[in-house]
Amino acid sequence: MIEILLLTVALAVAFGNGANDNFKGFATVWGSETLPYRRALALATGATVAGSLASIWLAHGLIARFSGIGLVPPATAGSAHFLLSVAVGAAVTVALATRLGLPVSTTHALIGGLIGAGLGQAGGVVHLSPLVHSFVAPLLVSPLVAAALGALAGRMLKRPDPQADCACVVAPASAVVVAASGGGAALAPPALPHLVVAAPAECDGLDTTVRVSVSRTLDRAHVASAASICFARGVNDTPKLTALLLAAHALDASVSVAAIGGVMGIGGLLFARRVAETMSRRVTRIGHRDGLGANLVTAALVLFASKLGMPVSTTHVAVGSITGIGAAGGTLDRAALRNILLSWVATLPLAAVVAYAAAPLASAIF
Repeated sequence: MIEILLLTVALAVAFGNGANDNFKGFATVWGSETLPYRRALALATGATVAGSLASIWLAHGLIARFSGIGLVPPATAGSAHFLLSVAVGAAVTVALATRLGLPVSTTHALIGGLIGAGLGQAGGVVHLSPLVHSFVAPLLVSPLVAAALGALAGRMLKRPDPQADCACVVAPASAVVVAASGGGAALAPPALPHLVVAAPAECDGLDTTVRVSVSRTLDRAHVASAASICFARGVNDTPKLTALLLAAHALDASVSVAAIGGVMGIGGLLFARRVAETMSRRVTRIGHRDGLGANLVTAALVLFASKLGMPVSTTHVAVGSITGIGAAGGTLDRAALRNILLSWVATLPLAAVVAYAAAPLASAIF
């Protein structure tokens, strides 16, 4: 009976995770009106589920980190009562934040759940020292690194002339006859093809072999970068939730990953709108180039952390990169950012309190 309840609550965490996190990669895409909401949501969901499935090969190290081993005694870490308390703490916290439209970290909620459940189930025996290097340091440093890189990317991607939307390769000129010394004539070598970036009207008068729109190319790259973030988030978050199922021997690894990924997708499709509004419209105004820079920073950091087994928060990294862009451009909404930061501060202790309260109830009922 408790295994079934654990499976249900763990999937509820995945559902809330999808509702809170799935759209974050496409926040800048919708905010810059590159794509309408429904189309952006569909792409975000597909990329997230694909990342979830890929996590089997790319991020197996995170499963061990979120099993509770090292924080509590091994016997407690494998207890269904302990894992149920962890899942309840995380599920309640993420669901509340999603209802309020606040983008929080499921990673923080799970860590809070591990601490609270450990205090409630293991007689207060929780080894917090592993948290410093394995959990706290990456979670604290990652948004700061993302903000710095986001500001740098924003400056690098700024376009000097907004009207220069045409990039074209100008055809080489034919060989021409030129005067030579001594009164003779000679053939001058033809010029080489060269790249010109100018206003479309200026490109119209050139003999071009290749011509592309800079803005349309950047839009495509922006969407691709958003999909890469959702893919990276699926890779990074799925193992954390899968650990709840594997530690209790509820399902095998492949089935657990597929179940978590599918439920995350459904949660995003149904309830992503509130957090999407906050990320896309309230933190800052972001243009197409800025959004591309922020997304590339987020995707690179999350994938790099996943490969190293570092439990960074996609939320923290994404908000950090967007904040860096907004701060560099002077368009940051400090009030909205303050609310998000306060929700981050509250996530871990709230999850810990709920998990601590759920621990004796789980032991008493089952």
